[in-house]
Amino acid sequence: MNHELIFALAGLVAMAGWAALLLSPLIPIWSDRIASLVLPGILSAGYVVILFAFPAPGGGFGSFAEVRALFSHVDALMAGWVHFLAFDLLIGAWICRRGRRDGLPFWSVAPCLPVTFLFGPAGFLLFQLVRAGHGLAAARHP
Repeated sequence: MNHELIFALAGLVAMAGWAALLLSPLIPIWSDRIASLVLPGILSAGYVVILFAFPAPGGGFGSFAEVRALFSHVDALMAGWVHFLAFDLLIGAWICRRGRRDGLPFWSVAPCLPVTFLFGPAGFLLFQLVRAGHGLAAARHP
């Protein structure tokens, strides 16, 4: 398996999804389809192929030592990376959908997207803080 090629291709697929999310105010329906269905589906299929075609010879999820051993194998590390790309993109898509549903201005949601892309859970947390702040502001000015 050419890890550098797969890494680059998976990154391009994910970046296309993040670009679609940045365009979501202009194309909300297409953005939702692209970033929460099509591209995560492609990444997920790649993940499954890597996981089953190139199983790690050791490691597991029962302890920190097992996880460390698992990710010491390049194929498992690649599968883990693709897993993160797919799930972070799904969370980014959810953030955009939820922000629209809650009536948040996109300018307040947009900073959450790169944080989610780079730091996953920190972006989710930032979005929750933005939502809470918007709720407080709305409560003060009914």
